[in-house]
This record gives sequence, C-alpha cells and structure tokens, in this order.
Amino acid sequence: MSPYDPSAYPAFAVTVDLVVLTVRRHALCALVVRRGEPPFQGRWALPGGFVKADEDLAGAAARELVEETGLCAHDPVSPAPGNAAHLEQLATYGDPGRDPRMRVVSVAHLALSPDLPAPRAGGDANNARWAPVDALLGQEGGFGREDEQPAQLAFDHARILADGVERARSKIEYSSLATAFCPSEFTVGELRRVYEAVWGVVLDPRNFHRKVTGTPGFLVPSGGTTTRQGGRPAQLFRAGGATVLNPPMLRPEV
Repeated sequence: MSPYDPSAYPAFAVTVDLVVLTVRRHALCALVVRRGEPPFQGRWALPGGFVKADEDLAGAAARELVEETGLCAHDPVSPAPGNAAHLEQLATYGDPGRDPRMRVVSVAHLALSPDLPAPRAGGDANNARWAPVDALLGQEGGFGREDEQPAQLAFDHARILADGVERARSKIEYSSLATAFCPSEFTVGELRRVYEAVWGVVLDPRNFHRKVTGTPGFLVPSGGTTTRQGGRPAQLFRAGGATVLNPPMLRPEV
C-alpha cells in the first residue's frame, strides 16, 4: 500500500449548525442570531460554531445547544429533565464556496422543544430572536425588524433551515416527534395546534382527536385535567412509548 501523505489533501474545518424549532403563539419559529463578526456581519444566521479538536459531532452540537438556548440534549433512553430538547443529526453541507473564509463542512442538527423563552445571544452573535419560519423562508428570502429591509440568511442557512423544517414536517407524520413540541403533560388540543403550526394547516378537531387517541402507543392519559385552554376541563395526556405511528398521521394536501 502506498504511503499516506496528509499534505496531498487540503485542510478544512468542521462546524455544527443548529435548526432550533419551537412553537410560539401558534406559529412554527426558528432561532436565528445576528452575526457580530465577518463574514456576513450584521446578517441573520442559524446558531452554531466550529467543532473543537477534542469534540465529536454530537458533543459539539450539544454544547452549542446549551450555549445558545440553555437546553440540554435529551437522551431518549433516560428520563427527560425539565430543560431537555430533542436533538438529531440533520444533514451535512460541504459546498466548497459556502464559507468565504476557508473550506468549511457543516454537520447540521435539528433541535425541537416546547415554547421557549426569549433567546440569549452568545459567541459572535450580538442579537438573537425567534422568527416565524414562514418569514425566514418566504419569497423575500429573509427576515428583519419592521424598520429593516429583508435580507437573506448568511451562508447557506436558508437551505439548511428549509431542510430542517421539512424533516420536522415529514417526521411528525409517522413518528411521535410532535410531542417534543409539547410539555410533559398536554391536551389533545395543544397537540393539534402543534401539527397545525408545523404543517401550516387547519385540522378538524374531532377527526384529529379520534386519530391520535386511537393510534396505539401514541398518547397515554396522565389522569389529570386542565382548564388552561379555557372552557371545560380537558383531559391531559403524556407521550406514550410508540416511536413509529401506525397508522401514520398523513399531512393534508394543500
């Protein structure tokens, strides 16, 4: 076997980018940060950062999640703490020109959590906020304050965000992932509003109730009720043990 010559291959950096999704005010929102340093200084971007020399990819993504949101990655095989979020690897992006500084390959991760508080900016970000994905991925191609012109997301983050949103939209069809947007105990109505926010549709309440309560292992009654939605007390549920829904919750065609 011929000897291996490391100098024959160009060096490149590896980053992790986070598509952090939550439901706020009945809308699917993503966390974005305003970059405080070049390149793309002043532009909105997904949170993330470079992988350190002593980190693996999952560790780097979990570290960035804590730094940007205060959330820890939830290990599905252990009980979830109060500040836990679902975290999974999304895809890898390696276009040679995606970062003007040098060759950078990004391994994007998708994070989901219930209604989250106002974000805090860290690292090279001088501002952070939740933005509706419809605004971030709209035809204008960007997002800004009322007194700002819309600007495209930095790097290739619009593509990464679109891939993350589609992953969430498709996975809640055949898995119990939608419950990751809910608190530990929730009503069927609250779960329905998650589906409506992620899919961008309006669902029939009675049909939805029949489907989710009739899907084996999807929901388990917690034994309590709540009036936080107003009106009569509503039954509370928690996520069941099923990870795959059979039959699936098919997305309505729009």
